[in-house]
Amino acid sequence: MTAGGPILVIDTATTRAVIALGTPGGDLIEARGWVAGYRHGEELLARIESLLVDRKLAPAALGGVVVGTGPGAFTGLRVGIATAKGLAHALGLPIVGIPTGAALLAAATAATASDAEARLVLLQPAGPSDRVLSRPHEAPRILPGGVDPDVREGERLVAVDLDGRAPDDAVERGRAAHEGLASALLVAGARRIESGDVDDLARLVPEYVTLPRGVRDPIPDEAVEVTGGVS
Repeated sequence: MTAGGPILVIDTATTRAVIALGTPGGDLIEARGWVAGYRHGEELLARIESLLVDRKLAPAALGGVVVGTGPGAFTGLRVGIATAKGLAHALGLPIVGIPTGAALLAAATAATASDAEARLVLLQPAGPSDRVLSRPHEAPRILPGGVDPDVREGERLVAVDLDGRAPDDAVERGRAAHEGLASALLVAGARRIESGDVDDLARLVPEYVTLPRGVRDPIPDEAVEVTGGVS
């Protein structure tokens, strides 16, 4: 670890994975995203290594890791958080988990400044038919298939990964939110790292909205072995 080194950002809560580098002050250096679907584990470490190589940055020069904690689907979140934990442990880096939902809403708010009076709420998939609705300062709520979100007066939907399953304007806000996700995670995470409000590796857990068939309880991320070229 290098004191004051760049911060690595990782988010795999949605079907579009995001990695980024930023300054300790929260300024974005570079962000990269790709459509991972539900195959985050196949590319994540290689993409991180490529970003570091292109920036001529040794892993040991990093100053911290920020990872999105969801809500999201089991496989993507498990891979992302296990990878972030593995890197933080191996490199002796402070790690901070930031709720992806809150970061998406922050990014959507920044992107919709012209609609400043609106209160934004997040809608995400929870399996093939259900959806999850997240409001600031409230626990996410699962909406079974066929149940419409109870949009309150003055609220606007931000729909992520829901093309064809949410209103077009909500999907468009979701795309704008995802464009700003890396920056929103970085700003929130850098602030916590600077203040010393970092997470304990053993207690940092994802917020799942769906589990694979037959799985009752999330498998501890400590059981996931992280291997690859970043060392």
